[in-house]
Amino acid sequence: MPETSKKEDKQDKSLGRIAVIGFFAGLIWSLVGFVERYLNFSKVGPSLILKPWALGDWKNHLLGEFIGILVICLLSIVLALLYKVTLAKIKSIWMSVLFGFFLWVLVFYVFQPWIPGLETVRELGRNTITTTLCLYILYGLFLGYSVSFDVDSSKDSKAYSNK
Repeated sequence: MPETSKKEDKQDKSLGRIAVIGFFAGLIWSLVGFVERYLNFSKVGPSLILKPWALGDWKNHLLGEFIGILVICLLSIVLALLYKVTLAKIKSIWMSVLFGFFLWVLVFYVFQPWIPGLETVRELGRNTITTTLCLYILYGLFLGYSVSFDVDSSKDSKAYSNK
């Protein structure tokens, strides 16, 4: 087998693993967000991602929450790939935490004016702020640490296979 074909195959497998990590990060943590919303710990749930684009009241019900979970899973694949390209080489758990915090700031401060019905941070209340901030930080930690671990372990396996 030619050397370039082996290299491309390993790269394809790595991208596939990163996509799976992203999908499951979105699935797990948006389901946690759904439970938080259902138990009234937070005013927002996974359907928040649909509010700028989807028309109609359906997005505020159970169907909207589950479609929001699916959209978050797909978006998480993109975020995992982006994390791999930009931050995965930084070997610190705090980078993943900062990544989650950055996503929270992006949603609740930067994108807030374009999300219909999303109150400002001052109006959200302590429970929603605390719950969503913790959720985003845990999401960033899970996604970032998993991607960094995958990148680091694939380097180790390459070094091992070269010996």
